[in-house]
Amino acid sequence: MTSMTLLTLPAAVEAAIVAALPDAPDDRRTIGLRVERWWPDLRSALEAIYPGRADELGARLVGLAATAYGVRPEDLRDLDQRRLLEPDWLQRPEMVGYACYAERFAGDLSAVAGKADYLAELGVRYLHLMPLLLPRDGDNDGGYAVADYRTIRPDLGTTDDLRNLTSSLQAQGISVVLDLVLNHVAKEHEWARRAQAGEQRYLDYFRIFPDRTEPDAFEATLPEVFPDFAPGNFTWDHDVRGWVWTTFNEWQWDVDWANPEVLVEYADIICFLANLGVEVLRLDAIAFTWKRLGTNCQNQPEVHELTQVLRAVARIACPATVFKAEAIVGPRDLVPYLGTGRHVGRVSDLAYHNSLMVQAWSMLATGDARLAKQALGALPESPPGGTWITYLRCHDDIGWAIDDGDAADAGVNGFEHRRYLADWFAGDFPGSWGRGLVFQFNPETGDKRTSGTAASLVGLDPTIAGAPAREEGLARLFLAHALVYGWGGLPVIWSGDELAMPDDPAWAAEPGHEEDNRWAHRPRLDWTLAATRDDLTTIAGKVFSSLAHLARVRAALPELHASAVAHVIPGVDDGVLAVVKRHPSGPLIGLYNVTDGWRPFPSEHFTAAGMTAPVNALGGHMVTWGADGQVWLGPYAAWWVVDRPANDT
Repeated sequence: MTSMTLLTLPAAVEAAIVAALPDAPDDRRTIGLRVERWWPDLRSALEAIYPGRADELGARLVGLAATAYGVRPEDLRDLDQRRLLEPDWLQRPEMVGYACYAERFAGDLSAVAGKADYLAELGVRYLHLMPLLLPRDGDNDGGYAVADYRTIRPDLGTTDDLRNLTSSLQAQGISVVLDLVLNHVAKEHEWARRAQAGEQRYLDYFRIFPDRTEPDAFEATLPEVFPDFAPGNFTWDHDVRGWVWTTFNEWQWDVDWANPEVLVEYADIICFLANLGVEVLRLDAIAFTWKRLGTNCQNQPEVHELTQVLRAVARIACPATVFKAEAIVGPRDLVPYLGTGRHVGRVSDLAYHNSLMVQAWSMLATGDARLAKQALGALPESPPGGTWITYLRCHDDIGWAIDDGDAADAGVNGFEHRRYLADWFAGDFPGSWGRGLVFQFNPETGDKRTSGTAASLVGLDPTIAGAPAREEGLARLFLAHALVYGWGGLPVIWSGDELAMPDDPAWAAEPGHEEDNRWAHRPRLDWTLAATRDDLTTIAGKVFSSLAHLARVRAALPELHASAVAHVIPGVDDGVLAVVKRHPSGPLIGLYNVTDGWRPFPSEHFTAAGMTAPVNALGGHMVTWGADGQVWLGPYAAWWVVDRPANDT
């Protein structure tokens, strides 16, 4: 192996590389260079969570990464090189995402490949396929109760089919995103079965308690995720003769990340999936992975150390594969998943901007942007290399994560506002156009969440009749998507929203779905409806074309690169959210009128941003104002204003 000149590594690490790649000197050189780069990240995080074992565990993980690289297909090695040369590939404005269940979108993995042209029409470059890995039989939390991380669901295909799909889509510029559940496995998973059989190695993979003493101590500060059908966080199991930690459901066993063997297992799984061509791994339930007595066992510091370890392994073995943190947490806890302090640039590359989603719906329901300005303006800046996933809706319910402090600063009662939003979007508030469903009402805490497609939530449900209502619903939907596309992260469309599909009225008819109304907003894509997407006289055609338009305009605006942070502009009309993004190519001001009336915006903000010839890129027109200096925005208007002087080339 080539001598390490930049960094002195433990002998065990160099030996691990040689053992993994004994007959491949060029591969050893490549891995050696990568280890030089990422060993400090790997070792420091290991030392933080497993004191005194960092070198030993680091050598094992490097050997694992080198072994995975040794069998990595040539096309993926080429992709690694391209991604290393283009580290901002996820942040570019041409990136637009789409999320779906493969079977509800097209049928199986082979059929998904046949829909690439449809996705391309929407400008999609990032395809998130919801859980594909083999789940337990029966109720399985929508596929998140994984029974085997290395087997694809038989109804969808095989690992060969997944590899063929990723290869096919990569050739068309589309990256595949897959879920990796980190917090738990199905109780039918091999690890759990072997624990139930009494194997100590696997008993140690889980948190199991002989009596209720420790569980009761933890329960004092633990919330319930699914209070309706999974109360409590512990389940008695007769086979292991103990109380198993089960945060989500009795058949989803939380793994114990304090055991480094669990870490090694997941590192190996990451390399396996990466070698199938998966480019983004969505780290599901990552916020829950570390347990600490006296806390809510979410967002603990060790969560970020664990992510740093896994990311360093991926950078060594398969740098084309990046991480997305599925952390649907309060606003103050969001940014650390993209990296703060010594974790900047060392944890997840993507994270969900849950706060933007919540505030978008809040503004639509109230016609008031004051709370959004407070909440979004108070968020710490994301690191330059971190990218928000921006979205209006996803497969999950909407939890009204509004910070009580933000609410108070905006003159709102946080609890009452959360209740109002749930009631509004369920159509239970006078004058509401929302037609969603209440999900998981907890009478003890008053917590209510919301299910529903975007069309149902904005008032495009078929039960709301009349052309004016339809036009307002369309305007609200465009406005909300323009905010999502214009924030500057990576916008993701949830399947069916591009066609304004309403809630599935038969959602409860499928076995296993009866108690979970989130299936109402996970309809099978209506390909008959999709065939009308070019017909602008239809609602589906109008919505599809508007999203395609957003993608085209966005792709042409370097100002929307995700590295340019959006800052809320103060002193603007209460019905308007205004944000400015500053990029080396120039500034961009996003204007969003969340009311059904005309609202002013002071032109002085264009001058303050350095603009001399402001143009609304979405509408293709110059921005003008009268003697009073006010620009007037129409009802539910959405503008992306950029500077385009006459000599600008």
